[in-house]
Amino acid sequence: MSKPMTLTTLMDKFSTEEACKQFLTEKRWPNGVQCPRCQNQKVYALKSKPFHWVCKGQDCGGRNGYRFSVISKTVFENTNYPLRTWFQVIYLMTQSKKGISALQIHRQIGSGDYRTAWYMCHRIRAAMKDGGFTKLMGEVEVDETYIGGKDKNRHWNKLKHVKGGSGKIAVIGAIARKGNVVCRVIENTDRLTLSQFVRNTVGDKVSLIATDEHPGYGRLKREYPHEVVQHQKHEYVRGNVHTANLDSFWSLLKRGVIGTFHKVSKAYLPLYLAEFSFRHNNRKNADIFSLLVAGC
Repeated sequence: MSKPMTLTTLMDKFSTEEACKQFLTEKRWPNGVQCPRCQNQKVYALKSKPFHWVCKGQDCGGRNGYRFSVISKTVFENTNYPLRTWFQVIYLMTQSKKGISALQIHRQIGSGDYRTAWYMCHRIRAAMKDGGFTKLMGEVEVDETYIGGKDKNRHWNKLKHVKGGSGKIAVIGAIARKGNVVCRVIENTDRLTLSQFVRNTVGDKVSLIATDEHPGYGRLKREYPHEVVQHQKHEYVRGNVHTANLDSFWSLLKRGVIGTFHKVSKAYLPLYLAEFSFRHNNRKNADIFSLLVAGC
């Protein structure tokens, strides 16, 4: 396993904008540059503008050609900040176990406005979404949790009086032991929603699905080898039946929300879930930085 990249190594390796563009080109197109619009590999480099190409495919640019650069169709497009700054933000977000706030990013990169750092962080979180998801196998834990403040702590005009989580946002997750985690925001925790999540997330070659006693998991035994731990009876582990791994992930997520971000709205919570899931799923990958740059 290669050694993880340090901040000093990052600054030395990407000291110029050209070095950043060359690195992005190699990671984005390892098999050669291709058009981001039509995936045509027959493109022509523009000698007058480095890291710019033109595609003259009939279904794309046609006679005049479609011109694109190394940052076209990426999260770096249409921004005035150099790639060196973007790479620094990516590094900080991948190395912070409980996340790093946009305000802290704003201080460290010296952005003119906090909203710029906030915008950059959310774009990078969008790139962390797992586009090549494969279903979980082996021993899998499934559990739900709630994110947000309690109803009793809200202002009188923001009271929701919602059953199940006291107005919090419901999140469901599944984790393969010693493997990946998948989590989603859900509107409710009824049987149909929970069962559908399990079907979409867990593969056929699963040897165990461990959950708590929530009634929404009541019919899983008809399709999967399902076992339950009775948390209400203070039973948290019975042999290999437990949800300890997923509980640890929930704890890390909530510590990040409370201690780092302080508040996360329902609209942007899926992006934060993608961030924490990406870091967890690549926790043993020493080259997590390069992986994220390639996915941008």
